[in-house]
Amino acid sequence: MFRGIDEVDWASMEHAYGSAADVPELLRGLASRHPHEREASLDGMYGAVHHQGDVYDSTLACIPFLFGLVRHTGLPDRGGIVELLASIGGGDIDDEPAEAGVEWAGGPGGGVGPGGPDMEDRADDNYTVARAAIRAGATVFLDLMTDGDPEVRRAVPTAFVRFCEAPDRVLALMRRQLADEHDEGVRLALVEGLGLFARLHPSLSAPAVDLLASLCAPPHEPGLRLAALGQLALCAPDRLPADLVSTVVALLHTRSRHFRPSGEPTRTSTDTLLGRLRRMRPADEEGAQLLRTLHTALGARTGDRIALLKGQLSSADTADRCNAVWMSAGLFREWRAAYAEPVALIGEQLASDEEQLRQAAVSVLEFLFNLAEPAADRLAALVASDPASWERGTATLGGPLRALARTGDPRAVPALAEVLRRRVVPNETGYTVRHLGPAAVPLAPLLRERLADVPLDDADTFSRAAPLLSALGALRHAAAVPEVLRLLHGVPRDLRMRGSLVRALTEALGAFGPAAREAIPALRELLSGDDPVAAADALWSVEGDAETVLPPLLRALARPGAAGTSRPAASALARMGPAAGAALVGLRGLTDSADLWERTAAACAFWDIGADPAPVLPVFRDAWRQNAYTRGAITACLVRMGDAGAPAHDLVATELASPRRHRARSGGYGSHDVLEDETLLRDCRRVLEGA
Repeated sequence: MFRGIDEVDWASMEHAYGSAADVPELLRGLASRHPHEREASLDGMYGAVHHQGDVYDSTLACIPFLFGLVRHTGLPDRGGIVELLASIGGGDIDDEPAEAGVEWAGGPGGGVGPGGPDMEDRADDNYTVARAAIRAGATVFLDLMTDGDPEVRRAVPTAFVRFCEAPDRVLALMRRQLADEHDEGVRLALVEGLGLFARLHPSLSAPAVDLLASLCAPPHEPGLRLAALGQLALCAPDRLPADLVSTVVALLHTRSRHFRPSGEPTRTSTDTLLGRLRRMRPADEEGAQLLRTLHTALGARTGDRIALLKGQLSSADTADRCNAVWMSAGLFREWRAAYAEPVALIGEQLASDEEQLRQAAVSVLEFLFNLAEPAADRLAALVASDPASWERGTATLGGPLRALARTGDPRAVPALAEVLRRRVVPNETGYTVRHLGPAAVPLAPLLRERLADVPLDDADTFSRAAPLLSALGALRHAAAVPEVLRLLHGVPRDLRMRGSLVRALTEALGAFGPAAREAIPALRELLSGDDPVAAADALWSVEGDAETVLPPLLRALARPGAAGTSRPAASALARMGPAAGAALVGLRGLTDSADLWERTAAACAFWDIGADPAPVLPVFRDAWRQNAYTRGAITACLVRMGDAGAPAHDLVATELASPRRHRARSGGYGSHDVLEDETLLRDCRRVLEGA
């Protein structure tokens, strides 16, 4: 397995964390007699040698030894090594048809991988070399299709399909293996391989599609039929049955009645990433994968997906319902639809005796904000009956209480009051309070008390104060001005994140408005400090003296680009409205800035001050097209523009007609993406209703 490993100059190579001198130890660890050492070594390979899908020179040097390991019959955990080889070869990137003439040469994840900016110019890069090396050794996958280890046989089919270059032979062997294989997990993997074959080789796909279609029907077992339906949805949706959802739900319930967890113990208890991921796997991982594939294939067919979720959530099986909750997250984050029914059903899971199911439901409801309202009764009941569900010490605010407050439900107020009576509260409490709107007014005195408790010279001063300031500002609780000034005058010059803290303090004073007049001397003094824009913005709100605040804002406006002050200055000037007329010339120039965000902020301010749409609308149209994240600010300005914004209303109408959320993206999501999208939709409707 390791012949020649010591002759490789590993120290001259690199991986994600520098020298690759430790790679031989990782490779040898994959063959250890001890399970925890094998898992730690595989984790190390993914963490360093193949970090986030990157392929280094050391990754390439590992390939012959990894092939040697998978050939070593009897070595445990070779399935994981097969998956690693496939990933190094680009095995979990988006699959492209071979006939299209496109050969992705990269690995998934970070770095310059497939689809990266210079991919077309790097025909000889590490990704291409890796893929060629895996293809060259792909005959080993043929041998492993009949390996004695079921784990290996489960891992091989997709690698076999991707990297073996004789498609006729591949299909024939897959068909034969399906007929001979008795392990259900392997049969499911073979079905997945058939679907992949059909997508990679469209001109040769007919026999594979026919086989998949035949596997969708009796007498095949429910799990296999579900797998075939999922793959058929991906490669030949026109072959799906008309009663797809009812068929899938019936198969799911039948399968669940007969499903029994394997009972296999967790292979290791290491604290590696792989170990943690294994412990997080659902009780019915195969069922989760079957339905995940189908949900992915259905894509924008939200009606079918909602019906499917309702069927999953009505299952008597806890694992089915838990899988449905997690799958709903992807649907909610990516697509717009009427979700009241599935959200209410997710709320019902909060009454379950299964902690994993309750936690899954809370996790999904948390990021839905107002969309979680159909589950608010269940959340309120959980918060009221089980304080342990949200009283989790000082580190974090409990999920059920956070989810309830984010819906704007006033029933969250008593529990939040209990939290705020502690001298030290979870940092996100203040940010959570903001979502309650006027219902949170009774909490203002407690927020003020907690702000008074924040130490002046602690490393956590900013992280403790900023959320409280945010909430007090949102509630316009000007009675807290003395506590704000205590921090403003008292924090040391060398305090960590002092600049960010001063900005949060000035923003709170600005939110208080004229009621914060006793802070005027302090704000005037800050005009000559490190952040005159924030000070001027707050001073305008409190005092309304344009003669005082315009000079520092105009100076900041003249510092575009790297200096980074022109954009916040534009936003501050916009809030001044016509009183900032002296800024129009500078703002007009910034509408031609090379920076997209600078242009957008300048255009918004130009309208708010000068009420001239001519230089504004072209900027909006260009920014809307270039970066979806600008649409919120643009639409909010279009609301203010009224009829003057009519030439841009086609953008708004198109947005409202789009089924996909504007922040949906492959490979990631933000915790507030759904909230931002729902806010955008609300403002889009306001634009058109006011037209």
